[in-house]
Amino acid sequence: MLGGAILWWMYRGMDWQTLQTALHGGMNWTWMWLSFPFGILAQVFRALRWRQLLRPMGENAPIGTSVNAIFLSYASSLAVPRVGEVLRCGVLKRYDGCSFTRGVGTVVTERVVDMVMIAFLSLMVFVVQIPVFMRFFQQTGLSVAGFLGQFTTAGWLVTAGCLLALLIFVAYLFRHYRFMTRTHTKLHDLADGLLSIRKVDGKGLFWLYSALIWVCYFLHFYLTFFCFSFTEGLGLSVAMVSFVVGTFAVLVPTPNGAGPWHFAVKTVLMLYGVPGEDGALFALIVHTVQTLLVAALGLWALVALSFTKPLHPQQQTTNLQTS
Repeated sequence: MLGGAILWWMYRGMDWQTLQTALHGGMNWTWMWLSFPFGILAQVFRALRWRQLLRPMGENAPIGTSVNAIFLSYASSLAVPRVGEVLRCGVLKRYDGCSFTRGVGTVVTERVVDMVMIAFLSLMVFVVQIPVFMRFFQQTGLSVAGFLGQFTTAGWLVTAGCLLALLIFVAYLFRHYRFMTRTHTKLHDLADGLLSIRKVDGKGLFWLYSALIWVCYFLHFYLTFFCFSFTEGLGLSVAMVSFVVGTFAVLVPTPNGAGPWHFAVKTVLMLYGVPGEDGALFALIVHTVQTLLVAALGLWALVALSFTKPLHPQQQTTNLQTS
């Protein structure tokens, strides 16, 4: 609902003929197609990293099942935000007998690692971009207060709404995981999952996967800059700022960050001189196409898993007892 409200507010006065022109010859689709492999690889590397966290606990999920579980988790989150984090653990339990609670623990660990990577990337971008921001303000005669003054009341309300939704989501996660750890057994399994990073074989490979995940995410986004005449010349640094700000916007629980991501990316592009209408068009096309890719991968996973025989409940129990 929040995402829909933000999208309506951003595009309520848009000339839809501009969108049709961009889609039919007004943009370079070659770069969009070239970005797709990186979007796919990011999820594949995530699956490989997840298997590393599961292995110390005796959970040896097949690569194919792990990858399809990741594909399906991202696609399902398009319908219900964050449900994929739980769904992928259920997929491994159904098809390989992996402990669901341990799986949830490893997912939490993954999120902590991701936050470390995001924090490092954000700090790096901030330090590198300080001279750019200062030069921009000097050349244009703008001040930070002046730039913020360009926001309308509705813009401030949208920003406040995104922050409030993020706080509510964090509170929900806290309550959710408390509920899942009421019994001693579940607490023990969850702790095993959370601490699995300490027992990972090949920690260098684990951190390499972590870096590759975010490199692929960035390239998946950066290559789309070359699809449009108004972004192709902005450079790597602008893409990094847009990527980092967009990554934080995705934390707001809307389907694939719809709404907050559009607003964040458009705002950053405006900071670097892109007209608001063009920035909004960029965000709309890129987000829609990349969301369709996520949905297509989820459909692929559904088809692939339909040819995989799930374990019988008794086999699942046996696997859990031996792990």
